[in-house]
Amino acid sequence: MDIRDELERCIRTVPDFPIPGIQFRDITPVLADPALMKRIAESFAESVAETKPTAVAGPEARGFIFGPLLAAQLGCPFIPIRKPGKLPSETVSVAYELEYGTNTLEMHKDALVDEDRVIIVDDLLATGGTVQAAISLIEGTGAQTVGTCFVIELIGLNGRGKIEPIPVHSLIALPA
Repeated sequence: MDIRDELERCIRTVPDFPIPGIQFRDITPVLADPALMKRIAESFAESVAETKPTAVAGPEARGFIFGPLLAAQLGCPFIPIRKPGKLPSETVSVAYELEYGTNTLEMHKDALVDEDRVIIVDDLLATGGTVQAAISLIEGTGAQTVGTCFVIELIGLNGRGKIEPIPVHSLIALPA
């Protein structure tokens, strides 16, 4: 079965969560399928191999699921991007907008060096706010963001347009 068909079969849409008007894409059924999780990591690795990444970064919380899987596939370190106050060493931070509010992300100041080539991984690309914030953190260290990977891309919210020309690899596109 094609990976898109498998994802379409597994991803649930939960209306009005976390607030009215949001169509939440629930990936917990995907997480319950180890073979599908393996295929996701392999697909991501294949899509970014030519960029020769030296690190994979993922924002809290669901980037922590898919990012380490890709990092292991590529033989690269995983860089956590977290909510404020969760990292024990000196951090850099950036505030950003979500489709339903605002947030702040942090990363260890010494997580990357100038020569690093980073892939950002998350479960979903919507408005692009989270990934834009992650790009800002990464590039603030002197490293380069060479690609992004998402399980789901929501069409109609222009997330892709906000991060191009950085390549966007998404496994399934769904209406917002």
